[in-house]
Amino acid sequence: MAYTKRDIVNQAFEEIGLASYVFDLQPQQLESALRRLDNMMATWNGKGIRLGYPLPSSPADSDLDQVTGVPDSALEAMATNLAVRIAPMFGKTVSPDTKAIAKKAYTQIITQSATPIEMQLDNTAIPSGAGNKMFRYRQDPFLRDPVDPLQAGPDSILDLE
Repeated sequence: MAYTKRDIVNQAFEEIGLASYVFDLQPQQLESALRRLDNMMATWNGKGIRLGYPLPSSPADSDLDQVTGVPDSALEAMATNLAVRIAPMFGKTVSPDTKAIAKKAYTQIITQSATPIEMQLDNTAIPSGAGNKMFRYRQDPFLRDPVDPLQAGPDSILDLE
């Protein structure tokens, strides 16, 4: 079963102690929490934390019953951080445990989403190093593009030294 935006908003309300009062919440309060969730996820997306959350183009396009599509490992971070953000709206104080869980879960999300940027270096601009003395045989102190021995024809000369 996929989690919807409503599930995350309800988890955030549970975290701040309004779980038993779910039926007393007004639709405007749920919409306000949904806007905060969308804003939080847009901020995370801007920081490079891309979880696959469907960001709406406007607040009117957001739907509480829309499936989020985020991985299960991100749900706790989303719910607890949303709870920290919506607690002042209801005059609630978030417990230190909730803040610690939110910070730890957010750090885990950052760790999982941090991928190094792949770069390919140009072989003609990299010196071959002190141990490579191939420039004695050719007047080029830089590395050459590698030649695949399986792709090389019978007439090609391979430097296998």
